[in-house]
Amino acid sequence: STTPRIGDILQKLAPFLKMYGEYVKNFDNAMELVKTWTERSPQFKFIIEDIQKEKVCGNLTLQHHMLEPVQRIPRYEMLLKDYLRKLPQDSLDWKDAEKSLEIISTAASHSNSAIRKMENLKKLLEIYEMLGEEEDIVNPSNELIKEGQILKLAARNTSAQERYLFL
Repeated sequence: STTPRIGDILQKLAPFLKMYGEYVKNFDNAMELVKTWTERSPQFKFIIEDIQKEKVCGNLTLQHHMLEPVQRIPRYEMLLKDYLRKLPQDSLDWKDAEKSLEIISTAASHSNSAIRKMENLKKLLEIYEMLGEEEDIVNPSNELIKEGQILKLAARNTSAQERYLFL
């Protein structure tokens, strides 16, 4: 009550939020694995259901608990923005809270970027498989810009041939 501040604390902890990017990148795969093993293994399903019944789980599913970290950074960002709107600008916590928001916004961008990169890589791997696993097509520096149908016009007789293009 003597120094009501949170900006300085968040500023020290915010850089660790970038680690959530790795969690977010693997989230869809983890959810799919839980679904697969719940369907495949009655023992796994029983154990998960048994754990979910415990009071500490608050009647929530494993999938719900797995979603919490994905929502955490955007929630922190939203709460800090609201805090800054309500905080007087001459408050001792203003600068630290503002700096914390900047760091947390960067972490949110990092998570979103990680999601986009993972989705792009997944799509490139699908294309790689469709094209018969041509060599040198999948490279970490490659990026799918656009895909879709086009018409190829023949130079000689101006006939049009449909093609599917990956850019």
